[in-house]
Amino acid sequence: MLFDPLKIRDVSLRNRIAVSPMCQYSSEDGLANDWHLVHLGSRAAGGAGLVMTEAASVEERGRISPQDLGLWDDAQIDMLQRVTSFIHAQGAVAGVQLAHAGRKASTARPWEGGDPIEVNQGGWEPVLGPSAVPFAEGYPTPEAMSADHIRAVTKAFAQAARRALEAGFQVVEIHAAHGYLLHQFLSPLSNSRTDEYGGAFENRIRMLREVVAAVRKVWLERFPLFVRLSATDWVDGESWDLEQSVQLSRLLKADGVDLMDCSSGGSVPDAKVPVGPGYQTPFAERIRREAGILTAAVGMITAPEQAETILSTGQADLVILAREFLRDPYWPLHAAAKLRVKAPAPVQYGRAF
Repeated sequence: MLFDPLKIRDVSLRNRIAVSPMCQYSSEDGLANDWHLVHLGSRAAGGAGLVMTEAASVEERGRISPQDLGLWDDAQIDMLQRVTSFIHAQGAVAGVQLAHAGRKASTARPWEGGDPIEVNQGGWEPVLGPSAVPFAEGYPTPEAMSADHIRAVTKAFAQAARRALEAGFQVVEIHAAHGYLLHQFLSPLSNSRTDEYGGAFENRIRMLREVVAAVRKVWLERFPLFVRLSATDWVDGESWDLEQSVQLSRLLKADGVDLMDCSSGGSVPDAKVPVGPGYQTPFAERIRREAGILTAAVGMITAPEQAETILSTGQADLVILAREFLRDPYWPLHAAAKLRVKAPAPVQYGRAF
């Protein structure tokens, strides 16, 4: 099952193993470079079916850090074309995650502390959010987005999708998880608006649905569109939860979304998250069953047998690995050997597999 192909629209993945979007914080002016070529290319050579880039910001002010990858400028296309060409030459499919950090923007890289940074440190202001509610103590209070801001960011997502197409990507994922901008609109923890983008469920989901519609207009009909969703905030009381995620997923399927990438958390820094092997898989299973849409399971998936069980028992259609791919770029080839399945290695590596 793990090595069965998966066809979504006109794109066929050679197996059901995907490389998760993992921020590398290694760009200058949003440009990909040799690090991205080697980092992503090695996972394609290692046998993954789908290789996703890290979050690519749709606006310069939407970056998490000054070193984030971007797709807000046509100059950022060329090097990404080189990356996608190499990925496809290895038999994998190249995907890109489009994102906007919102109130979690303008921070240092994790290995530099990850805290908010000032303009004289390379940061920027103001940061944007649905409401003037900071992420945590020490973070700037975001500027509550006007209707013009919302329209501009929605257009920026569509323009980034157009650039992704020119760069050769065949899958686009819209990032609406982990406490970034689109998730900020979804969750009452960060959205206290009283207009058409706040309050009731149908208002809080409005911006994400508008972004999906704008992207789907420019993204080729034959190519898949994913949405990464935090299925729950892990906070009791008025927050974003699995019930709302199921309801939203039904609507997004009708809007042209093909797969829900089911993660969780990120809205607040003090959420109690029960991290453990496969701890987020139940979200993928329930959304798949109740919303009737393809799902991906993520989070602490490390063993081939674990991944195989998730798929064979109908909990998800795709497994997306992050840290395990950092530890082992050739995880799919090692998994195939362990499961006694034939998976083609690059001819240059054939003698080792």
